[in-house]
Amino acid sequence: MPRSANSPPPPPRGQRIRETIAQLRERILAGEWPVGSRIPTEPQLVAALGVGRNTVREAVRALQHAGVLECRQGSGTYVVSTDELAPVVARQLTGDRVTEVIEVRRAFEVEAARLAALRRTPEDLVALDDALAAREAAWHGGRADEFVEADVVLHTAVVAAAHNRMLAELYASFGAALRSSLVETMGGALTAEQYIDHARMVDAIRAGDPERAAREAGAYLEAAPRA
Repeated sequence: MPRSANSPPPPPRGQRIRETIAQLRERILAGEWPVGSRIPTEPQLVAALGVGRNTVREAVRALQHAGVLECRQGSGTYVVSTDELAPVVARQLTGDRVTEVIEVRRAFEVEAARLAALRRTPEDLVALDDALAAREAAWHGGRADEFVEADVVLHTAVVAAAHNRMLAELYASFGAALRSSLVETMGGALTAEQYIDHARMVDAIRAGDPERAAREAGAYLEAAPRA
């Protein structure tokens, strides 16, 4: 419908993008799209926010640069943080700092496994089983890229089962560095000596045994290669 002579002019494009970024941030902070979840598709966002495709695209791109969102090829766009810490962490924990990445993983993942054993819900156990099965399928299929992604998904599911929102947000910010370290240590191919079993950790979480869960998480990190 054409705009009437008395209608106010539309806001400038830059303002529309800023307002759309603010709306997306508000929904993320409100928990509508939790860390680790996939946001709606571009057409769905256009309909929900009442703005054009280009505005949505620019707003999403800005949040990707800020480390709040991450686009995964063939899968969608995911919330990886509620703040802008992710790119800072990614710059610090890549390249020749693989040993440091593993040390930081220990700080996060051992405690996450312990808490998950105490707090996991039936829904968490389903997510853990699904993630573990996907990881095993990717390994046996020899698909290195898929295996790295499935491995990260499993560890993220353990952190989610800990039900500590701050831990989940910090770990999500660490996700890019984690993927980089895994890609580097894998070297683009899957070999028998690289395989580290995670089923025992999931079993300990299912059994509600926090000490065993923490011990299993620590054990697989000790076995991780230091490239």
